[in-house]
Amino acid sequence: MASAVGKTRRPAAAAAGCGRPLPLSQRPLLSPVQAGGLAAVFRVLANETRLRLLHALVRADELPVGQLAAAVAMKPQAVSNQLQRLADLGIVAARREGTSICYRLVDLCVRSLLEQGLCLMEQSLPGHVQARSCC
Repeated sequence: MASAVGKTRRPAAAAAGCGRPLPLSQRPLLSPVQAGGLAAVFRVLANETRLRLLHALVRADELPVGQLAAAVAMKPQAVSNQLQRLADLGIVAARREGTSICYRLVDLCVRSLLEQGLCLMEQSLPGHVQARSCC
């Protein structure tokens, strides 16, 4: 577990915000390599436990593994494994505080992505008749 502390694979600029140089509509079509990389990011995010952990971190800014485990009713080791997947992409970062490891969200794009995804999900619920307006 200690290997996750301070480990980030994405550039530091990602922590400041999305930093989109061009709107998506003006970018060239994704290459197969880019599409594969994007699919890998979505595979990591497409996990109920990891989504709940990210939401907990958005709400609290930073939490130790034990509190995150309690929030999602899982064992700390299982939560640590899920957090490591997120840390490998630079979405969360860890720091040691005494005998605890505390995690925080470092990629602000993920917060926006979660908000947009939740909006899309809520708008797709039966009975929702308004035009989509998640952007």
